[in-house]
Amino acid sequence: MITGEALLKSIAHSQVQEVRSITRIERIGAHSHIRGLGLDDSLEPRAVSQGMVGQKMARKAAGVVLQMIREGKIAGRAVLLAGQPGTGKTAIAMGLAQALGPDTPFTSMAGSEIFSLEMSKTEALTQAIRKSIGVRIKEESEIIEGEVVEMAVERAAGGGGARVGRLTLKTTDMETNYDMGAKMCDSLLKEKVQAGDVVTIDKATGKINRLGRSFARARDYDATGQQARFVQCPEGELQKRKEVVHTVTLHEIDVINSRTHGFLALFSGDTGEIKSEIREQINSRVAEWREEGKSEMIPGVLFIDEAHMLDIECFSYLNRALESDTAPVVIMATNRGITRIRGTNYRSPHGIPLDLLDRMIIVPTSPYSHQELREILNIRCEEEDCQMSSDALTVLTRVATETSLRYAIQLITTASLVAKRRKATEVSMEDVKKVYSLFLDEHRSEQFLKEYQDEFMFNDGSGDAPQLMEVSQ
Repeated sequence: MITGEALLKSIAHSQVQEVRSITRIERIGAHSHIRGLGLDDSLEPRAVSQGMVGQKMARKAAGVVLQMIREGKIAGRAVLLAGQPGTGKTAIAMGLAQALGPDTPFTSMAGSEIFSLEMSKTEALTQAIRKSIGVRIKEESEIIEGEVVEMAVERAAGGGGARVGRLTLKTTDMETNYDMGAKMCDSLLKEKVQAGDVVTIDKATGKINRLGRSFARARDYDATGQQARFVQCPEGELQKRKEVVHTVTLHEIDVINSRTHGFLALFSGDTGEIKSEIREQINSRVAEWREEGKSEMIPGVLFIDEAHMLDIECFSYLNRALESDTAPVVIMATNRGITRIRGTNYRSPHGIPLDLLDRMIIVPTSPYSHQELREILNIRCEEEDCQMSSDALTVLTRVATETSLRYAIQLITTASLVAKRRKATEVSMEDVKKVYSLFLDEHRSEQFLKEYQDEFMFNDGSGDAPQLMEVSQ
């Protein structure tokens, strides 16, 4: 049986501090320019905002879903983003994730990800659902908080090499001396604590947190760097009770308490299948904490792209999972029309069974206008640090109108490389025309195949082409 104390300790040990390096390398992705949904305070969509262009009705609908998730009272709803390829379905989902912020769990997956050899389809969906549900656990701890007056670390007498020391801490009301052992000395030296620093010491774990320099020690002649932070000297007593909040997902708690894996599986990613008994115990324990006021649930979002790739077993599982009180908001995206439901011979709108479609609110996306395509391409040029002339952007917009937006976006980087090749700082119309002639789009590729179909192997374009013959044994 999993005890509450053991669960809290395992969660506390699994908390990994974010390490920010001085140099950061950023890669440009397909939706790296998306910063949010581009809505104002009344959830009305702006024309161009936060990387979003057009799709005003779809973004407004996503804003209503966003408000529903933020309130956290409604879970287990399903939303379907349906529209033609290249109409911004994934962009809306990414904008929703950015608008929710880091506190709300957001899990993104493709429909084909569940077809893994390592675990069953339902287990993969279960893990994705539980990754999308957060638990905010509150815990009280005893801490010592004060300003360091004096710190002395020395070797213990009699050899052995162990460090001992004395630490003097004060607040505005009191001052106390503490004897330190080797472990505490090492922690203080590691944190580079010195006289004048304000620190907190967790009595349970011995963890030392350096809050900053005291204002009383701030002098013009102090050699402090740009990152120096000054804080007030603490008031009241040195020993205080402080409420610590741990925010984890249900899946992280599952992995931590899975005896076969342990919390290290969170870093390796090799979680495997988790027993249902463990999940049941965790659910009952979290339910007890909710009744006692020690924790609260944070219903997040599970985004499933290319939802038509799921089969009938997955859809039937989602039907049941959405009725659970611990279900997240499930958002699906698909570009299919009336097509066959995978795993059956039945046809249905979007390749999704009618009983699941009945539970969904469907948000349609419409094709972009000429001006919206130009604005999107302009934003992508800025994101990819590509200077493009007005004529080149006009040609590229026409290419996007006649072919597809994705194809036109692919030409931005290639045209930029061609311009750099001739040592130009700006992409010209000739550069765009050159890469357009070098790289075929879908329609011209089809024409090319029709023209040279006899030269390709195993072609099935016409009846005159050579076909594979069945060879009798």
